Amino acid sequence: MIRRFAFAVVLASVIAGTSAAISPAVAAGPSCDSLAALKLPDTTITAASPVDAGPFNAPGASPAAAPLQVPAFCRVTATIKPSAESHINIEVWLPSASDWNGQFLGTGNGGAGGVIVYGALASGVRKGFAVTNTDLGTTTTGLDMSFGIGHPELQKDWAYRATHLMTVVAKEITSRYYGRKPTVAYFTGCSTGGHQAIAEARQYPEDYDGIVAGAPAYETVRVGVLAAWNWMVTHEDPESTIPAAKIPAIRRAVVEACDGIDGIKDDVIDDPRRCAFDPMTLVCAGGDAADCLTRKQAIALKRIYQGPTNPRTGKPIVAGTPRGSEANVRGLELYAGPSLSIGGFFEWASNWKGPKFDVDRDLDTVRKDLSFTDYSDPHLDAFRTRGGKLLVYSGWADPIVTPGDIVSYYEGLQKAMGGPVETAKFARLFMLPGMGHCRAGDGPSSFDPLAALAPWVEKGIAPDQFTASLVAKGQTVRTRPICAYPQYARWNGTGSTDAAANFTCVTR
Repeated sequence: MIRRFAFAVVLASVIAGTSAAISPAVAAGPSCDSLAALKLPDTTITAASPVDAGPFNAPGASPAAAPLQVPAFCRVTATIKPSAESHINIEVWLPSASDWNGQFLGTGNGGAGGVIVYGALASGVRKGFAVTNTDLGTTTTGLDMSFGIGHPELQKDWAYRATHLMTVVAKEITSRYYGRKPTVAYFTGCSTGGHQAIAEARQYPEDYDGIVAGAPAYETVRVGVLAAWNWMVTHEDPESTIPAAKIPAIRRAVVEACDGIDGIKDDVIDDPRRCAFDPMTLVCAGGDAADCLTRKQAIALKRIYQGPTNPRTGKPIVAGTPRGSEANVRGLELYAGPSLSIGGFFEWASNWKGPKFDVDRDLDTVRKDLSFTDYSDPHLDAFRTRGGKLLVYSGWADPIVTPGDIVSYYEGLQKAMGGPVETAKFARLFMLPGMGHCRAGDGPSSFDPLAALAPWVEKGIAPDQFTASLVAKGQTVRTRPICAYPQYARWNGTGSTDAAANFTCVTR
């Protein structure tokens, strides 16, 4: 019996730069210190002070963490209180007038929030952006969503309000400091940051001109249901639990079965939907061992790949965990222990009685109670009409926000927005083979989505592909073109399979 379920979202925000040219110097505005006196609705400026170029020690960072390298900038901290119990912290980092590129960058958080993502701020200010981030107004961090239990205002802050108000306040501070409004506004985030991105495009289409949504948890309940399902099938019988020691053997078997489907052997499964690996082939011939599965473990793994289904109707609810994601962060290891270390989200639903979550009985109730966290409606008419551009990306080996769900969202977007051709004029999806949740994994996962988005927003040059790199021990060991869905990168048949130049984006 599970006492708590929540959506499994890794604390991750992917921040990247843009190739936009530096704008001419702007007229001098007020001093950094004077921003502390700004009066903005529901907002208290708690500090405003200049920061010298050089190392910046992020508040709350581990003593062993290396300082962030930053240029000189004006650091503004503020608290926004749209309700009596709200306490949304934000930071706005403003480069010097001569270094400002004239643009604004909102950045996303991860998991439950609860912290300012200083790496995102440092990355943005180094590239000349006026950049902002928020802790989402929450009181817990990581995967602990208990902050929202019995606190509907904090739930709203996390789901959509903190990001929007961060944007409004930070834009106003930016305009006051430089004496003019930013020419372009971007948002980028992954996981919870991807949820923030889709929420902005759907609910506040005027906030941003270009949005990067990585692994967007667009309907948060779905992510929780996936975690609940995977826990159930591996713990409804003690003999169904898959020990962590067996994960390497599972990964080897999956790669061996499916690696070559795309025509090359590179330890990466190009598209898990084409992989038909059957866990039953790993059933131990003799006694139980680390390199094989018991029959009950194999059945549990098969159900993990299958994904959550209604036990009465058999109807699929969420796309299953992809083959090839087993050894990635928050993959099978999340369900290998005696307890599930995530919790609190389903308890937000006032009409859910728990403690055990029954898909047939409880799903509709929870979805209704938590509808304000659901941005699965693919109608983005207002965002498209005002000229907004949306770049969505995800890893084909993401065990948390499953790639099947991301593809379903985009295909739903195509149906809702006039078909593939019309949709591609403002929204494109890029799927990265072998990448896990937001990053890492066996495939190339180092890339710059904002660099692909900026020419689309500013010059009308839509991205057909971008290049991702696989970096090991600080060295780039492989590059690969990442193609706009539904295209994929096919090796030309000559040259190294580790060089992007030897691949072409094609349609199957």
